[in-house]
This record gives sequence, structure tokens and C-alpha cells, in this order.
Amino acid sequence: MTVEDAVTWDADEAITQIYAAHYRSLVRLAVLLLRDVGAAEEVVQDSFVAMHGAWRRLRDPQRALAYLRQSVVNRSRSALRHRTVELRYAPAPMPDAASAEYGAMGALEHQDVIAALRRLPERQREVLVLRYYADLSEADIAETIGISRGAVKSHASRGMNALRTTLEQTS
Repeated sequence: MTVEDAVTWDADEAITQIYAAHYRSLVRLAVLLLRDVGAAEEVVQDSFVAMHGAWRRLRDPQRALAYLRQSVVNRSRSALRHRTVELRYAPAPMPDAASAEYGAMGALEHQDVIAALRRLPERQREVLVLRYYADLSEADIAETIGISRGAVKSHASRGMNALRTTLEQTS
């Protein structure tokens, strides 16, 4: 076995362990950001593949989970931007027949909290999902999104106020 094989095996072993321990929570995070299970799984898989390819360049392999989390959030943002462009240029559906996607999304939108969360600005939604769903600390959220801890607190406060107002109006 060469030195290169040993480094590759270490990366393979480390990625396998991280995958086994955190894959599901990363997919759930991406689902909350993307609102699409298939796209979320793809984003998480792409993040793992990218981390595997960059394993040798990681300065601190102990921070691999933070790297993955940040990668998932960034790739989710990219997917949402791509989706927005696709929707902008997509042909209009026939007026008398709703698409299958529309019916499936309509069923999901009956959940008041999810619907209210969707109406929040992107940063507020990301902060609330990372804080209350992924159970990350303010410091971890700040690092994952790339903003200050003070901005995390501000986005969380504004987001919670907006959610509260929206949910009170719907009930």
C-alpha cells in the first residue's frame, strides 16, 4: 500500500463515518431549505462528493461536519436560484388543468407553520431552520451562513416575530 492509498483510505473511512452519522440530518436540513426531498438528497450527495475530493486540502478534518453543513446551505441556495430561473422561463401551464407538482405542493402547503416559514426572507428562514430544526448554536449558524453572531440573533428575532404574526392571522 502506498502513502497515497493510505491517505485515500483515511478519507474514505472518515467520509463513511460522517455519512453514517450525519447524512439524514443534513438531508432534513436541505429539505427544509429546498422543500424538495429529491433535490435535498442530491445537494447532500454533491456536498459529500466535494468534501471527499477536497479531503487532502481540509486544514482541520475535525471540522468536516461544519464544512458539510456550509456546503449543504450554499448548494441549497444555488439550487433555489436555479429553480427561480427555471420557473421564470418555464412555459405557463394549461389554464384548465393543474400540474401534478402543483397538486403535490398544494397538499404540503396546508401546514400553517411550514407555509409561514416559507414566507420569511431567505436569511430569516435559514437562521430559524438551523436554530430550531438543526439545533445549532448561534456560533455554528453564524459560521455556516457566513454572518456575525449578532446578525444571527437579529434574523432569529425578526423571523420569530414574523412567524408569530403570520400564524396569529391564520388562526
